[in-house]
Amino acid sequence: MAIHPQLPNAITLARIPLAIVFFVLLLIGGAFGDAHTGLRWTAAILFIVAISTDWVDGYLARKYEIVSDFGKLWDPIADKLLTGLAFVGLACLGEMAWWMVIVILIREWGVTVHRLMVRRTHVVAAAWLGKIKTAVQGVVLSWALLPLDVLIGRDAWTIVTLIGMWAVVVLTVVSGIDYVLAQVRGSRTSA
Repeated sequence: MAIHPQLPNAITLARIPLAIVFFVLLLIGGAFGDAHTGLRWTAAILFIVAISTDWVDGYLARKYEIVSDFGKLWDPIADKLLTGLAFVGLACLGEMAWWMVIVILIREWGVTVHRLMVRRTHVVAAAWLGKIKTAVQGVVLSWALLPLDVLIGRDAWTIVTLIGMWAVVVLTVVSGIDYVLAQVRGSRTSA
């Protein structure tokens, strides 16, 4: 079975409007305990669908050997937009510390800006540690977005969420350091 060669890229680009709709629904739905629990569920499910497309587009591109420079560049950008809006939304709702969001966004957008700056000379594909970081971010954000406190209790939900967010911050910083070191090594070998 063949697929359209642009399908993975289309899936990647679809994450961008999904991210914006998710963010609006999250903010309208409000923090846990507010009257709009249905919107919170909707936002969380939309996030889970959108973050799942990251795996789908990559799988299709590799399976059908249609990996493109466009996908290598835009896939991480779409991911950063989606996860970045989730982190900002949680902080706006008082469910995540702003300092964590700032640390994460500095790393995420720093790497993205670097990718954009060097794209004319070479494409910087995501490293495995960065992919693990993205997967962990997706799982932890999905947990944090789902209003599961009604099932397990607010205290248990808060503890699990806090541990998960700390793991995300640590992985984000470590993968950022790994990215910088890889770029320094690469510039030394190409000089």
